[in-house]
Amino acid sequence: MSCDQTESVLKKIIREIGQECAAQGQTVSETLVAFMVKAVVLDPRNDVNMDRILRKKDMQNLIQLCVTRLLDTTNPSLSTIRMQVYFDMNYANRAELLSEQHRVLEGRLAPVVRDITDSCPRGQEEMESVYRKIVSYVLLSSALGSPTDIEVVREVTAALQSVFPQTEMITFISLSKKNKEQQLKNLAMLVTGIRLYNKECGKGGRSIDDLPAILNKAIPSATRTIDEGLNTCHMLAHQYTALLESMQEDLHRYRQLSSFKLKEALFNMRQYEAFLCILLSDAITSAQEVEKMRVQFVATMEQLKNTVQNKVSIDTKEVFPLFVALSNLWTGFQDEKLLLSFLTNMMNSLQQFSEIQSQLFPEEVLTTLLEGVTVKSDEERIRETMGTRVNVSDFKNQEWLFPETTDNFDELLIQYHGFCAHAIGVKGLTLPGNPAIGILKHREKCYVFSSKEAAYIFAQDPDKFIQLNVEKAKEHAELIQLLQLCHQFEYLGLYAQAGIADKCLMKPTTKCDSSTQTDTHILPPTIVASYEWNEWELRRKAIKLANLRRKLTRAMQTDLSHMRRENSTQVYLPKDVSTQTKRDNSSNVPRPQMFLAGLRGGSSPTTHMVKVDLTRAVDET
Repeated sequence: MSCDQTESVLKKIIREIGQECAAQGQTVSETLVAFMVKAVVLDPRNDVNMDRILRKKDMQNLIQLCVTRLLDTTNPSLSTIRMQVYFDMNYANRAELLSEQHRVLEGRLAPVVRDITDSCPRGQEEMESVYRKIVSYVLLSSALGSPTDIEVVREVTAALQSVFPQTEMITFISLSKKNKEQQLKNLAMLVTGIRLYNKECGKGGRSIDDLPAILNKAIPSATRTIDEGLNTCHMLAHQYTALLESMQEDLHRYRQLSSFKLKEALFNMRQYEAFLCILLSDAITSAQEVEKMRVQFVATMEQLKNTVQNKVSIDTKEVFPLFVALSNLWTGFQDEKLLLSFLTNMMNSLQQFSEIQSQLFPEEVLTTLLEGVTVKSDEERIRETMGTRVNVSDFKNQEWLFPETTDNFDELLIQYHGFCAHAIGVKGLTLPGNPAIGILKHREKCYVFSSKEAAYIFAQDPDKFIQLNVEKAKEHAELIQLLQLCHQFEYLGLYAQAGIADKCLMKPTTKCDSSTQTDTHILPPTIVASYEWNEWELRRKAIKLANLRRKLTRAMQTDLSHMRRENSTQVYLPKDVSTQTKRDNSSNVPRPQMFLAGLRGGSSPTTHMVKVDLTRAVDET
């Protein structure tokens, strides 16, 4: 099928799957359905080929497979896919989140700003009304208090009057719209800085929370919560890994544990662990930013106190920059509070996708299964292999990287999220790789391994094991994102077959219609109108100029023409004139009346006709 046909068919399938799930009481998003369709299509066990035209039976089979998987709430694979879709659709990094927050705040303040900048007050009452609107803008932009709190409004008004009295409203109104907007922002920062300074001095600061102290308590609490979640993830992942390894070593254990979905549960924990690590990294960054801003805030406040002290008059060039600096730092504290709230909500939301672990493997069941099994942590596995390393001389055509021979060794981009490249496809396990063994660089990509033996086996035929990892990801679609294998499927064209590309795992791209136009001639024209390419034409012009040099223009005046001037007269030209008269006249003449008698004949054989003229005379009419 063509791309357009494939996309049309998939849209229809996605719509029908959503309707079928809704009919059975399960509401699913289109994004989740699209991901599940891709998972079913990629799985070779389902034998779905999107290259050929799907018959109605094939479509119904595909829909039924997707619906069955979406309604199987006991499958950890579905929880993992739900977790991945939720994270990709809701997570944003620091820059994106703050940019969006500032854009939303500007959008909320836009009507107030427009009302202030577009107004042209003339009377005193109108001036006071605009000034009150400026007070409201300053209060709303700083987010320090409620506009309905009279004490807060009075405090903001007093601070604003100290830097922008009402007498300066005339000057403000005369500014351009752009300058008005800039001055409003400057006034908001100055007033915020003044209120923060007054709060520090104990002379105001109503409804202003101590954000540095709040953040210093909240961030460690959030970090501890994430750490606890990570510890639980690590413990369960280590236990699941030990059980899976025991299944591969003992046939009896395999029969005992084959009914449990241990691999799917392991992948669920590893994905949850990866997302928690991202949130933990953001929380640590937030803590570092808060500490840095707290030090700057204390230093700026101390400098402002030393500058102001008990002076009656102070140069605005000295204190205004300090007030602005305080305002900017406080805005940074507010941003960090927003980020912390976002991270907390994300952490709480992700937790629901790991609750299936306690349902499948209650603590008593898991304890029973682990009897006689040695559980190793990731750190223990890495420590066991710290003394081993690949011998480079054993490989002639392979490039190996080591810490002492590679710059920025810790910053290398490792494939498969740092898991052993051999264990994924062969054992179906996500074992941590140890870079100290050696990092294999193959086709400009770096791979790590859990043991020296695994590294040697993989290096003998890397392409074979890379393909095995791809096949494993086809069977377990959650591995596509967990192991960061999107580029592998793009290379194989599998995303094109599914018709939904990476749309399942990334936010929709914002599109807009745009056009550009360039001038026909950007530079001014350089055409010389007097230029002649013809040599003979140039010669003719030269001869003409040479003749003119010998020509003289003479003028003379006679006595008769002396002191004379030209006269001119103007007359009106004669015009054509015509007249016309008209007289209506009429005459009436009698109507002729002629009668013929004897035309019917009579007794005699000869017909005698008599003509009688009965027309009246003209004078009788």
